[in-house]
Amino acid sequence: MTVETRKLQIACPVCASSEVFYTCTPNCCFNHVCGHCGSTFEPVTRKAGGTLSGALPPQPGPEASDPTVACAKCEETTVYMTEDTTLVCTSCGSRLALEFTEIVRG
Repeated sequence: MTVETRKLQIACPVCASSEVFYTCTPNCCFNHVCGHCGSTFEPVTRKAGGTLSGALPPQPGPEASDPTVACAKCEETTVYMTEDTTLVCTSCGSRLALEFTEIVRG
């Protein structure tokens, strides 16, 4: 069974704006900035239990400044959302939950 995904969408943990941008590179950190309030933060994932087989990356794929996060299991940055907003890694199939660290209010 094939599972369609879409780009990751992250709401700012300070003001809940969806105007969030990735400002670094995966080999450095996962620093994101909110375009609305100027807050910065780093999203991380944790295993949510189970796997989802057949999940495919979205087409078209994300742009360089689109939100991104690493998989808690395999550390790949191929984490996307399903129709019901479940986070899934399309590399290993892990179901994931999103958390925030390094929150600095803007």
